[in-house]
Amino acid sequence: MSQNAKIVMDAVRAADHDRYLTALYAPAEKRDALFSLYAFNAEIAGIRDRIHESLPGEVRLQWWRDLIAADNDGAGIGHPVADTLKATISAHRLPKLAFDNMLEARIFDLYDDPMPSRTDLEGYCGETAAALIQLAAMVLDPVEAPRFAELAGRAGCAQAMTGLLLLLPRHRKRGQCFIPADILAAAGSSSEEFVAGDGGPGAERALAALAALAREHLSAFERGAAALPVSLRPAFLPLALSRAYLDKMEGSRPLEGVVRLSALRRHWLLLRRASKGWPAL
Repeated sequence: MSQNAKIVMDAVRAADHDRYLTALYAPAEKRDALFSLYAFNAEIAGIRDRIHESLPGEVRLQWWRDLIAADNDGAGIGHPVADTLKATISAHRLPKLAFDNMLEARIFDLYDDPMPSRTDLEGYCGETAAALIQLAAMVLDPVEAPRFAELAGRAGCAQAMTGLLLLLPRHRKRGQCFIPADILAAAGSSSEEFVAGDGGPGAERALAALAALAREHLSAFERGAAALPVSLRPAFLPLALSRAYLDKMEGSRPLEGVVRLSALRRHWLLLRRASKGWPAL
């Protein structure tokens, strides 16, 4: 393993341990490429936490956009994540438009604007988590991956919505609300009320509605997941944890604290799905 590859792998292990574990189930020759994708995702997802002003955050996103668009695949810039990502894009002929769309979607993270609607949330999930799953699938098996693009969309929505529920305490602390305004209105709340104090009387109803939407996408994914070839399983393995996270949240108060699964539980769920796949429903 090169020094850059080790740095990138360690970055994923620290910033996104669940995806780090799933990449270990991929063939050894594919892991560095997956780690480069996951490290890039962690980099852009964490911009707001590192750069606390919106405009410098947008500048950072534009830096990534320019770097990916440049036709200088063989020229390293000394940034391990950037250099390994460029190599992955070139080696696997990944569509640069997918990265551009992902970066465009991440602009939303930098501001406190409310998520307008369920449709907007699904679009955001599609350009971020779903796109990442599809890119990983293209690395693993470029022949089979296109057949499962729609399934990646369902998987990405389920995974991202579950992740947003898990990150609620962090988002509320900084005054940010990813729960769509139409869901909040139906629950008798608003984004302003949701991030203030205890979230107001409609908070629990809004959370239940978002969790139900995540489960809807997860169930749709699981209905089609039995058809996934073994070669693509590692790209979809994060979904092995989503239902367990959602179930754990039902018995807790996600507004108040982070919901976690034990390391043993996560390893067992991933091992089961990696070895047996998803059963036919």
